[in-house]
Amino acid sequence: MIDHSAPAPSARQTNWAGNVTFGARRLHTPTSVAELRAVVAAGTAVRALGTGHSFSTVADTRGDLISVAGLPRTIEIDRQARTATVSAGLRFGELTGTLHRSGLALHNLGSLPHISLAGACATGTHGSGVSNRSLAGAVRALEFVTADGAILVLERGDADFPGAVVSLGALGVVTRLTLDLVPAFDVQQWVYEGLPQEQLLGRFDEVMSAAYSVSLFTAWRGGPVDQVWLKQRVGQEGPRIAPSRWLGATLADRPRHPVPGMPAEHTTQQQGVPGPWHARLPHFRLEFTPSNGDELQSEYFVARHDAVAAYEALDRIKERIAPLLQIGEIRTVAGDDLWLSPAQGTDAVAFHFTWVPDTAAVLPVLGAIEEALAPFGARPHWGKVFTTTSGTLRGLYRHYADFERLTARLDPTGTFRNAFLQQHFPRAADGPDAERTG
Repeated sequence: MIDHSAPAPSARQTNWAGNVTFGARRLHTPTSVAELRAVVAAGTAVRALGTGHSFSTVADTRGDLISVAGLPRTIEIDRQARTATVSAGLRFGELTGTLHRSGLALHNLGSLPHISLAGACATGTHGSGVSNRSLAGAVRALEFVTADGAILVLERGDADFPGAVVSLGALGVVTRLTLDLVPAFDVQQWVYEGLPQEQLLGRFDEVMSAAYSVSLFTAWRGGPVDQVWLKQRVGQEGPRIAPSRWLGATLADRPRHPVPGMPAEHTTQQQGVPGPWHARLPHFRLEFTPSNGDELQSEYFVARHDAVAAYEALDRIKERIAPLLQIGEIRTVAGDDLWLSPAQGTDAVAFHFTWVPDTAAVLPVLGAIEEALAPFGARPHWGKVFTTTSGTLRGLYRHYADFERLTARLDPTGTFRNAFLQQHFPRAADGPDAERTG
């Protein structure tokens, strides 16, 4: 077997944002599934690493990191079944063009096309739209390497499948995913500015249902919502012309970036110019590749019927939020049945916060946000920064114990456990000397 492992290089010592320094002894980049299986079977502490866009320590380990980016790149499209079976290390932007040229599409995309399929699905990453599930909602089957080096395939309908899609890397290293597809479509994107707060709170469902995908951007300083991004599917009647005023908001006269002062050329095309789904649903262009992010991110999900009350609760502590915030985003996610999905069992609204890169200052504000949202059972995004305790999380997920039993069965020796899992899914076998995340 060719040894493609090496001490973790400086480029991989931190995540994309730089707030997590990986403790791994080695980084492996196997070039075949057989090699991957051997690496996993020989390891005692193993974690899969995607593109490093998580802000939590979900991918960290003191053992061996494994990147599947070196595995053979495969995209197998079944037009009749409307599925694509793809290698897990692909980034969304490496897949979407091929799908579109085949006349097919994914139902939705996240803000960045630069993230890996496996990592996004494993953490519950999402786009927006009242009828659009998270990215993991498109997964029909997945193949992964278990702790003993075996290959396990789970399909929708299998008893363990709902616990294996959003799995936080706790069950194994995903090698392939089969994704549901829809016919390709075009999208027009507009940005409106200054949506009056009373319009949002009084007509919340109308606002969030105004397009196929809707994102609200706010600095949480009170008053109108800064920007509303409307991503509208182009129908049979062809492209639309947007009105200059909508619910008291004004159509932007030029392209906008969500963060004030940042260059708009990094964002996907706006002002109603029709384009393929994959060139409009993300907020940012594939050709603009972020090298590192001077930011932290947090996100909390509440049931959609609680969205207005949750917004009002956050508005009451805006004086604590605004000074450390670069921008906040509000999106909707359709409910699903995946055990650890933050939208499991309910249509959800996600309150996202992009912070200045100051962990010590941000953590107390997260405590205040979590306290404000506690009456609504807010679930944090697994790949973002949060302080919610394991005891609280256990009460927020109906299948929490089911997931613990699944991990104990598929990984009884704890090969894939790390400090993040030990903190949020503690086992008696972890013992007093187990790693703990900060």
